[in-house]
Amino acid sequence: MHSRSDDTGVEGPEATGDDTSPAWRPDLLGDGFERRTLHLPDGAQVTLVRLTPSLTDDDGAARRVAVLYVHGFVDYFFHPHLARALADPGALAGGDPAGVRGYAFYAVDLRGHGRSLAAHTAAGGDPNLVADIALHARDLDAAAAAIRAAGHERLVVLGHSTGGLIATLWAAARPGRADALVLNSPWFDLNEPWLLRGPGTRVIDAVARVAPRLPVGGLAEHYGRALHVVTGGEWDYDLAWKPHAGFPVRAGWFRSVRAAQGRVRRGVDVGVPTLVLASARSGPSRRAHDALLTTDSVLDVGHIRRAAQRIGSDVLFVPVEGGAHDLALSPRAGREEYLRAVTAWLAARAPA
Repeated sequence: MHSRSDDTGVEGPEATGDDTSPAWRPDLLGDGFERRTLHLPDGAQVTLVRLTPSLTDDDGAARRVAVLYVHGFVDYFFHPHLARALADPGALAGGDPAGVRGYAFYAVDLRGHGRSLAAHTAAGGDPNLVADIALHARDLDAAAAAIRAAGHERLVVLGHSTGGLIATLWAAARPGRADALVLNSPWFDLNEPWLLRGPGTRVIDAVARVAPRLPVGGLAEHYGRALHVVTGGEWDYDLAWKPHAGFPVRAGWFRSVRAAQGRVRRGVDVGVPTLVLASARSGPSRRAHDALLTTDSVLDVGHIRRAAQRIGSDVLFVPVEGGAHDLALSPRAGREEYLRAVTAWLAARAPA
């Protein structure tokens, strides 16, 4: 172990993926999915999930390229259809299975989220929150190390929303860890008026220095209600881990998010081919409406498009018609357009 300090803001022992209990166990997603707890040097725990049939080729050798999925805020990995699409791209609607090779698929539930939530709160942490989101760089270090140790030669990191922000800064600060990035609606700025993005941010920054646990906001319920099967949506997930109203946003965590977004606005270089995708349109974020799941009604697509120009020299932005904030959870047409765009780009830029 050694200490490091870089522009993720992380100082302290680098996570390696070492685990005192390395056994893979059946995962809640059912057939084909397994999970493993990774114990980090700083005492945190994260959970690595894998689609076991995706890990090897027909000859039993480890697949050369692995994809690591990184979820967003008030989120965790519950997307088996995404895993299977990347494991077998030729099975997508309209795809040509001839000669198409798939990717080994992994996902990480970051510290304080989903499968990793109980250990975090037992240690006194707030759900989904850390003192500084830069700490999640250690989570990605551990997940990436475990994936490399499994024999995969190349790593693609697929980050959604806050996961996209985390993955961007991690790749920029850790050259050589990732070989390509795919960012699904990355959270590069607040979807708020200038008054809140500027002066409002500075006020919360000052508050966070003296009262980091002060609640300063939260999520509206309408997007979650539109997604979940119990309230008319298409997707079934654990509402204890992804509640409609989210978890309280506290000043210290929010301050660290705005600092991370500021680094993106000033410009970073991820150093690898990058695909950024977002819905073709933004929708109202403060109320329910008929286009809630066919527009990004959480973030401003314009913010994403502009920030994408500041994260590297090899970045492609692709709008997805009919896409929701989480493009993988869009209605079928938008979801399939998203998956086809991702797999086509991967075939060209990170071929399996």
